[in-house]
Amino acid sequence: MSTPAPPEVPLSPGMERLAVLLGTWSGRGHGEYPTIDPFEYDETVGFSHVGKPFVAYSQRTADPGSGRPLHAEVGYLRVARGSWAELVVAHPTGIVELSEGTFDGPWMRLRSRVVAGTGTAKEVTAIERDIFVEGDVLEYSVRMAAVGVPLTHHLRARLERVR
Repeated sequence: MSTPAPPEVPLSPGMERLAVLLGTWSGRGHGEYPTIDPFEYDETVGFSHVGKPFVAYSQRTADPGSGRPLHAEVGYLRVARGSWAELVVAHPTGIVELSEGTFDGPWMRLRSRVVAGTGTAKEVTAIERDIFVEGDVLEYSVRMAAVGVPLTHHLRARLERVR
């Protein structure tokens, strides 16, 4: 006996502008940083909701050759007022990121207000994310200040909506 699909839940009032993100996105990215060798990665990102005033975010990456997991993160995104967005992200490396910024049209520009780490986490002092969504394509870039390196480019990816 199959389980019936859950009923469609409407987005919480005020969160409608985040509807463009809902779904699963997949594609390829490129990473670099002054302290590591450049690398390619496959990525899957999901945005979902349960009708509350936030959208859940999950991300995972893998090595394109072997499929070996590389990184993952989870968090929540919400529209606080008008076009102002807030993102809370937990990284398995012991880092927590609290970012805010604008979500105007297809662009979201988020800058960390706080980056905190556990006692054994590498030092990360700032993260900036630019996200561009057009139709079924999501592109992003990430800059990071970490381990004594000032804010510099770290990641760039192009993902397509798969569901």
